[in-house]
Amino acid sequence: MPPATRRPSRWLVPLMLLLGGASLVLIWVTAALYLHRQAGWMALLAALDVIVVLRLAGMPAGAPRAALALVATAVICGLSLWGIVATQLGFALGLTPWDSALKLGLHHGWTLLMLAMTPLDWIALLAAPWLAAWWSR
Repeated sequence: MPPATRRPSRWLVPLMLLLGGASLVLIWVTAALYLHRQAGWMALLAALDVIVVLRLAGMPAGAPRAALALVATAVICGLSLWGIVATQLGFALGLTPWDSALKLGLHHGWTLLMLAMTPLDWIALLAAPWLAAWWSR
């Protein structure tokens, strides 16, 4: 009897990306708070996480998977950095991380991020989405 071909569900990829990405954002923010720095190297782990999630979800290889990997990695990196800045600022102002994230302006967040990031953090952040696209094709 020939093996049955399994067709991946359309809802599985977004659900797995959402759960995997949200958990990685929480891990990244927690690691950054514990280490007292931005932990830009976690962007490379985000790229690896997205690649593994897309492959486990059964998304076929090709340009759509590479584009989704690039976008998903960039979104995870952006949300993580926003969460780190908002949490650190919230602790200083006596706000919860959620309240601080909602009140944090784009210009203020960018200024704080520029003050906290090292060149190696920027290199990892810029390389991670492109590496995710390259590795997932």
